[in-house]
Amino acid sequence: MADETHARLDQANESVETELREAQITEAEVAVHWSEEEYYNPPTHFIAQANFTDPTIYDRFSEEHFPECFKEYADLLDWYQYWHTTLDTSNPPFWKWFVGGKINACYIFVYRHLAQYRSKAAFIFVPEPEDEPNIAMTYQELFVQVNEVAAVLQSLGLKTGDRVTIHMPMVLELPITMLACARLGIIHSVVFAGFSGQACADRIVDSGSRILVTMDGYYRSGTMLDHKVKADEAVEASARAGHTVEKVLVWRRYPRQYQSQAPMVEGRDLFMEDLLQEHRGARVEPVKMPAEAPLFLMYTSGTTGKPKGHQHGTGGYLAYTAWTSKMIQDIHPEDVYWCMADIGWITGHSYIVYGPLAVAATSVIYEGVPTYPDAGRPFRIAEELGVNIFHTSPTAIRMLRKAGPETPLRYNHQFKHMTTVGEPIEPEVWRWYYHVVGKEKAVIVDTWWQTETGGFLCTTIPAIHPMKPGSAGPALPGIYATILDDDGNVIPPGAGKAGNMVIRNPWPGITQGIWGDPDRFVQTYYARYNKDRNSKDWRDWPYFAGDAATQAGDGYFRILGRVDDVINVAGHRLGTKELESAVLTVEEVAEAAVVPRVDELKGRVPDVYVSLKPGYTPTPEIQQKIVKAVEELIGKIARPKNVYIMPDLPKTRSGKLMRRVLASISNGQDVGDITTLANPDVVDLIRKSVRGDDTADSF
Repeated sequence: MADETHARLDQANESVETELREAQITEAEVAVHWSEEEYYNPPTHFIAQANFTDPTIYDRFSEEHFPECFKEYADLLDWYQYWHTTLDTSNPPFWKWFVGGKINACYIFVYRHLAQYRSKAAFIFVPEPEDEPNIAMTYQELFVQVNEVAAVLQSLGLKTGDRVTIHMPMVLELPITMLACARLGIIHSVVFAGFSGQACADRIVDSGSRILVTMDGYYRSGTMLDHKVKADEAVEASARAGHTVEKVLVWRRYPRQYQSQAPMVEGRDLFMEDLLQEHRGARVEPVKMPAEAPLFLMYTSGTTGKPKGHQHGTGGYLAYTAWTSKMIQDIHPEDVYWCMADIGWITGHSYIVYGPLAVAATSVIYEGVPTYPDAGRPFRIAEELGVNIFHTSPTAIRMLRKAGPETPLRYNHQFKHMTTVGEPIEPEVWRWYYHVVGKEKAVIVDTWWQTETGGFLCTTIPAIHPMKPGSAGPALPGIYATILDDDGNVIPPGAGKAGNMVIRNPWPGITQGIWGDPDRFVQTYYARYNKDRNSKDWRDWPYFAGDAATQAGDGYFRILGRVDDVINVAGHRLGTKELESAVLTVEEVAEAAVVPRVDELKGRVPDVYVSLKPGYTPTPEIQQKIVKAVEELIGKIARPKNVYIMPDLPKTRSGKLMRRVLASISNGQDVGDITTLANPDVVDLIRKSVRGDDTADSF
């Protein structure tokens, strides 16, 4: 089968080369073959209750009103002292927002709600074991616990400007600890619980934190994981790097029960329960912080390379997440909101903790895996708790679709609003999300943003714009987005070409820089299109997002993936998300990842990795259907070199497909650190299949 298929591929080379010769595009212009999708209008019942229905906002936030227009965002917050300068551009591109203002994040998100919402649930914790009861924490209880934890941190000598590393799972104690840090002006650095002790140490050393807050254990896929052992590894690795962690504060999953095999180290390790007993009933005055003061560090990461610690400020970031939570997420105080992301990522910071609390939300925090013990778990939770706003990633949507395509229809959940975040969503998957999960009654906001941006940049405003599968929508008010080629020329809307996604202006949520590495920050995000390093004019400092995109004539942006994920086939640049979207139109396919393979003739060619929906087994016919779908929807130029059908694809614990691992396998390279994967065993299986050490379902 493989020999016959390769022969057919070789016979097609001549026609493919003809296509290549006809492709006259610059390096930044990515080939766009996607057809425009249909519109879906928001239902009238949603518009009637929406927080925001005023389309004139785009006039108020036009360039002639920049940056003062963002006062509208900042006015959602309570300020100790009003600012005197909305945007300080004196040291570009290190922008400062609302300079002169004084504010405290913990005050805004907890104390100010007590008068009206004291007995309302701020968070509802759902344990992974279904036989354990949920725990609702009211705003009053949150206020009390945050103060007590802040008193503990104070007693350890921590003060404003110090850094604390938090390596914790999805439990109530995580946002409590974050808010306690914010109350004192301590900069918190949350590390995703799935990361190894070494990864945690890298972040400890880079940030210079001397306190590590962790947990003894937590549930994942039905198993109690020993988490404290990672703290010991992190402390040891930090010491090898010349940095001392003075104290390790350990929360316990169950009161007075220790779930770890790692012993407590005398003089270094302390149980939070014991410390809190000493500070019961404590009240700690919130520190009045300058608006431009750092609130937290959020590290971006991958399988290789030094992580970048993005520093997010206080006033600008909080204003941005508050406005987008209220107007884009459409959160009302009476809603029950569930973002399935992890707080260890920027989505969890912006849209589980800070943004929703600003608007008095009730948020669900779920400890475990969405598909454990089965794909119905999210919908049982939503049904039980009355969740009406659902926020998740395309990867999670694909996982649920794969595990049980009809499962959502068996439950009586009713969503008014659904979000996708983290990566582009394919139109076929979007439609399943709309028709099956949302039951054709919910609006969908397909959001584009990044760790660096702090909050949404492109999306529809749900009560104003129609939805379009696969498209994020227009830029938000006050975000002046455009697409440039490598020479800085604008690729106009509707041109049928794609290029580099660029934001021409600063905005309040943007990162303040990379911790300890300002040169790397400038080089990564601004050097490409900056023409005058001495200019103080923000117009000379467009932000390079690193994503390839196209813009339709209606102004909607479609993100094609990272620029470095684009596959250059003999000069013809193909967006990986477009290729994956074509593959996912095949009925049997549940998940797809497309990566570049080095080719002597063409430079790079696509390799396709897929997993199938339940009930299907790998066959040559499915492989041929995948090839045919790519050829028909994209063109012969995009013909895959190989199609590998696997039982599963490598994912992080947060559900993100690790395409870089697959690219390494395709090219015979080292896959790097895979300890953070949810399913590391599948990597060896894929490697054996691709390299011919085992029977491979490929051609």
